[in-house]
Amino acid sequence: MEPIRVSAVVIRDADGRVLTVRKRNTSMFMLPGGKPDPGEGPADAAVRECFEELGVAIEVGDLRALGEFEAAAANEAGRRVVADVFEHPYVHVDAPKAEIAELAWRGLEDETVAPLLRDAVFPALRAGRR
Repeated sequence: MEPIRVSAVVIRDADGRVLTVRKRNTSMFMLPGGKPDPGEGPADAAVRECFEELGVAIEVGDLRALGEFEAAAANEAGRRVVADVFEHPYVHVDAPKAEIAELAWRGLEDETVAPLLRDAVFPALRAGRR
């Protein structure tokens, strides 16, 4: 079975915590983002998903590619997810939108997040800390 392809965005606060989201009817926190629309590039998908899920308008030019990461899908048993992950400077987020039920700022040592974060993205961020 093909992996699920997504684009996701890392937004960190002044304390280095990462903004995570939990979709309705799920239990795992993950990065804001989602599946690209047909013909849509990864960065454009990340920008669109941030607007839909967080209500914030970010610009493609402000994204920095962190990398492509793969892990077990958080909400689809037996599936894998491949994510194009971007970093974006801090932006204020008021409240979740669309299918997002909850927002939470998580430290890089937090293991109660989706496998993609716990096993791939957070270790990459810890390794690149300045």
